[in-house]
Amino acid sequence: MADPPARCAACATCLLCPYSCRWITAKKEKRKGLRTTKCDCSWFLFLFCVFLFTLVWLYFVIIILNDFHNFNEFIFKQRKLWLDWSLVLLIATAVLITYSSVLLVLALCLQLCGQPLKLHWLHKVLLILTALVVAAAFTGLGIKWAEEWRSARISLQATGPFLHIGVVGGMTLLAWPLASFVYRTRNTGLKVFLLLVYCTVMIALYLAPLGITSPCLMEENQLPPKPALVGHRGAPMLAPENTLMSLHKAVDCDVQVFETDVMVSADGVPFLMHDEELTRTTNVQAVFPERAALNSTAFNWTDLQQLDAGSWFLERRPFPTVQSLSAGDRHQATKQRIPSLGQALEAAKQSNISIMFDLRPENHSDYQSFVNATLAVILQSGIPLQQVLWLPDGFREQVKQQAPGVQQVYGRKRLEDEKEPLLHVNLPYQDMSSEEIRQYRQDNISVNLYVVNQPWLFSVLWCSGVSSVTTNACQVLKEMKQPIWLLPSSTYLMIWIVVDCVSFLTILWAFLLLK
Repeated sequence: MADPPARCAACATCLLCPYSCRWITAKKEKRKGLRTTKCDCSWFLFLFCVFLFTLVWLYFVIIILNDFHNFNEFIFKQRKLWLDWSLVLLIATAVLITYSSVLLVLALCLQLCGQPLKLHWLHKVLLILTALVVAAAFTGLGIKWAEEWRSARISLQATGPFLHIGVVGGMTLLAWPLASFVYRTRNTGLKVFLLLVYCTVMIALYLAPLGITSPCLMEENQLPPKPALVGHRGAPMLAPENTLMSLHKAVDCDVQVFETDVMVSADGVPFLMHDEELTRTTNVQAVFPERAALNSTAFNWTDLQQLDAGSWFLERRPFPTVQSLSAGDRHQATKQRIPSLGQALEAAKQSNISIMFDLRPENHSDYQSFVNATLAVILQSGIPLQQVLWLPDGFREQVKQQAPGVQQVYGRKRLEDEKEPLLHVNLPYQDMSSEEIRQYRQDNISVNLYVVNQPWLFSVLWCSGVSSVTTNACQVLKEMKQPIWLLPSSTYLMIWIVVDCVSFLTILWAFLLLK
């Protein structure tokens, strides 16, 4: 093959500097007789694998952002330190993917210009460290957060058709440096091996849509109704969680159910609180420093009313949306107190929304008295009982007898020998497949899945036919008019054929042009 033109050699000089750390021109590099050795090829292959590894990790990071608030709460519970760790994760991932992708682009450009791939030893060390860091991240994810693997499986149902198009495009572009390398190398065995591998991969990609299934591959007239929104502790991105302000913000987002958590004070008053300790969402450390580590149920109602349940929201900024709050909302947040269940029921009754709650802690020795106190408040509130959704499993039969109008919501799937049919289930979104959701829908069982914050996930569940979702981001999901992944099957078929044809012709062109 002819030597690369002068402008390509000049470009190669610029590429050699960051890749090989050789501050000499491409012509001098050629005169020195340096060639790409088998070791250099091995390092290029390692670079390509590291790039793919970090790319897969980036995909996982985007997926787990839906649940990252849970991770922030977990760290606070363990270390009493609040930080939005998702920003740290995103920055670190962006650095790793940028570094590996820049090196890969440099290597491909050098190959096209006919220059040796002499990767500098510092880059080799950094690539090994990158691979180790990503491997450690995947290992930690598998040990401490294994349910996110199921989240990734769900995401692939939605992104599969689009990832297929992207992968075909990327592999098609790879034909140019591959053709350049095949025509330059004198190793016949290596040529045949690379061509066989590449052709096998491309044929598999061309046929991959035959095995791709997605709940959103449907005609628009087949789309199930949009899932109802359940406000997770209200609207926690717009107001302090489990406060009356949060409830009213959730109403503004058109939620149909206010989901919360109930505890009972030492003097028998049910109130809204998620954590067993008050340190995360109140100023208990300032008001009662010697009692801050006690369980929330150890405080009486008078003590609880002295606590500020809103200022932490402005100080810690649990969600990025806090920065965009108006001055009026900020002032209102500082005035929030811990609401009683009675106050929340009254607000729900006035707003004509339902209320769903867990009663915590279920392992408490006085749990039956908690149930009795909670039932008494519900019956005294005057709220229509069908607007109350009861989640706790403890003493459920007693609740059915004393308040038969209350809707019973179960945190499990139905059993084969179910004595009475389930009408409502409330499960993590990872626990139900699209097929199960469709089956429950056909059997008139209402399915609520939690916690769904990202539009991509909401879209998959919408296409699957879920009844409702519990969300922190009601203001985002409210604005969605249709699933973002919705794609008619006929349209996808046409795209598949066009993409495969364009890819094949481009690959053919690359090998003919560079011959």
